[in-house]
Amino acid sequence: MKICVLNGSPRGAYSTTLHTVLYLQKRYPCHSFEIIQVGTKIRTLEKDMTEALNAMQRADLIIFIYPVYTFIAPSQLHRFIAALKASGADLAGKFVTQITTSKHFYDVTAHRYIEDNCHDLGMKVIHGLSADMEDLTTEQGQKDAEAFFEYALWCVSHDVCEPAPSYSPAPVTDYTPSLPSAEKQMNPVDTVIVADLQPGDENLRNMIADFEAVYPYSTRLVNIAEYPFQGGCLGCFHCAGEGKCIYKDGFDTFLRKKIQTADAVVYAFTIRDHSMGPVFKTFDDRQFCNGHRTVTEGMPFGYIINGDLDSEPNLRTVIEARSEVGHNFLAGTGTSSSTISAMSQRLVYAIGHKYVQPRNFYGVGGMKIFRDLIWMMRGLMKADHDFYKAHGVYDFPQKQRGKMLMMCALGAMVRNPKISAKMGNKMNEGMAAPYKKVVSAAKPKAGFEK
Repeated sequence: MKICVLNGSPRGAYSTTLHTVLYLQKRYPCHSFEIIQVGTKIRTLEKDMTEALNAMQRADLIIFIYPVYTFIAPSQLHRFIAALKASGADLAGKFVTQITTSKHFYDVTAHRYIEDNCHDLGMKVIHGLSADMEDLTTEQGQKDAEAFFEYALWCVSHDVCEPAPSYSPAPVTDYTPSLPSAEKQMNPVDTVIVADLQPGDENLRNMIADFEAVYPYSTRLVNIAEYPFQGGCLGCFHCAGEGKCIYKDGFDTFLRKKIQTADAVVYAFTIRDHSMGPVFKTFDDRQFCNGHRTVTEGMPFGYIINGDLDSEPNLRTVIEARSEVGHNFLAGTGTSSSTISAMSQRLVYAIGHKYVQPRNFYGVGGMKIFRDLIWMMRGLMKADHDFYKAHGVYDFPQKQRGKMLMMCALGAMVRNPKISAKMGNKMNEGMAAPYKKVVSAAKPKAGFEK
């Protein structure tokens, strides 16, 4: 079987994910593998897609491989997908799957992003393999890779694939500004609108104008489409020690002085290829100069989005998860005049009351992955380690020895039939006791009628 491998890693031949493919290539010599380095050759491919398109047309199975970067695929792969769609290539009926390596931080949203775009092209999607970065070095990881590959081959041979989503984006209609201008307050509130304004993005410009009109504070606009990025994140870890990026385009300083100093951030973009688009993905990935540090914790976020967000469940998950992991209050996603107005009101409330909610599963789960990762890599990622120590992120349950001993004693009593029978409802009463104490001590809050 002919297999085309599209390596989206910016590390090219040094890619961890690529080595899983090289392992499979040696284990299954009866199949031919053609590897295209789309991550490192993206500038060339954007000018001429011939090499990649010919390889894809020759293949019986296409495999996207990449590391997971900030909830989705690297920006270089976003650019490749945009170029692939723009080429008009007919890939309908081609089988496609993917292999990723990561620490499982939102690998699900990355996989869904690739699947959604492949469905757009009429391809036959096979669920991919999400491997840990170190899996290939273990016997079980090697077995998992082989089992996945054999399953993918079986799917191709038996014409088995995943069904395409039943929903599709509604056509985008022209947006006309309609919100009344609010009286501007003199409070020294710094709100930055970080936008990807491409030529022809009039809808998005009009939506931003509506927000600026109804929002009671002054704003400043940063159009990242005009920023002179030298490239996307390379995954080189040059920034691990002191947070300084290897690129000389000044983005790390720009980020810290022009955006992260704000009181609130509103992101504005047009939905492109089921995501925020390649420019925003470059912006997101390059923020790795901050490592895994939640440096904007407590800052409220809002979004202005041009496009049918209702038909993009994966993008909605990414937007919520970005806020939850960073512990930022999500003031809303403005896609119409009414939702833009509501987002503005919630943003004003969050700023005035310094409101932020406790993290939900998206945030708690994501930060636990980071916690364990940085603890293991603290020798390399010293800035992250120092930040995590200072902010109490190292909340390992193994440190709660008193509670663990208490649970052991309680478990022993519950497992003893005689003691358990005598306890009756005392366990429920005991579990509720500390909460009853809090409720009993609570006093009415004075001066709060609304």
